[in-house]
Amino acid sequence: MPGFWDPKRRPEKPDVARVPVQIRFVTTEDYPPFSFRGEDGRPTGFNIDIARAICSELAITCSLEVVPFEALTEALAAGKADAAIAGLAISSASREAVDFSDRYFRSPARFVARKPDVMPAVTPDLVASKTVGVVAGTAHEAYLRDFFAEVAIRSFPTPEDARAALRKGEVDLVFGDGVQLAFWLNGSSSEGCCAFAGGPFTESLYFGEGMGIAVRRGDDALRQSLNYALAQIWENGAYVDLYLRWFPIGVY
Repeated sequence: MPGFWDPKRRPEKPDVARVPVQIRFVTTEDYPPFSFRGEDGRPTGFNIDIARAICSELAITCSLEVVPFEALTEALAAGKADAAIAGLAISSASREAVDFSDRYFRSPARFVARKPDVMPAVTPDLVASKTVGVVAGTAHEAYLRDFFAEVAIRSFPTPEDARAALRKGEVDLVFGDGVQLAFWLNGSSSEGCCAFAGGPFTESLYFGEGMGIAVRRGDDALRQSLNYALAQIWENGAYVDLYLRWFPIGVY
């Protein structure tokens, strides 16, 4: 079970009087398992449940609106929303537009192999004779070329193409986003062919700093309140319950 919070850091309990009477969250509907439409048509997913847990912890009313991804920061800037929880990546570029809560999730890069070929560790030496599928033009491809130069890299236009090649035995391994791969492994399209090989790769330079909840620049009262609530749901076990619900095949 990954931990995304510093155990030595204890955010102070916020003054709820400084927080909006209602926190207006915005999210997206096309990013399973983080945020998508359920069978009943209502928004569901890991992000949605995290938002609900935060509101419960702060004992405050919240609303949730679904908007296109490109409209998230615009909704914050225009005052139409207070917080965006939609898998927004924390980076130097994104910090120029919004402020972020503490990181609440980080998707590592992972290798996947067919079950008969799964290995406990993946190092450049161990896979030097292997063919690895990866999506062209991604950070994952760049990482392979920089650190796994001896492998035969086969680039594909989409993650679906790379995974299909692995299932058919056309490549020995696939390297990609851990969440997408876990979702595939746990679904029917993988046909039970494969499993994670080796451990996670989390180099920030390639795979980012993780996900945070975005707020308007300078809204420190709300940001600090979110940080406090995130720390509390980690300590009381609510975060673990939600993580295991949405990631039955551990991303890490």
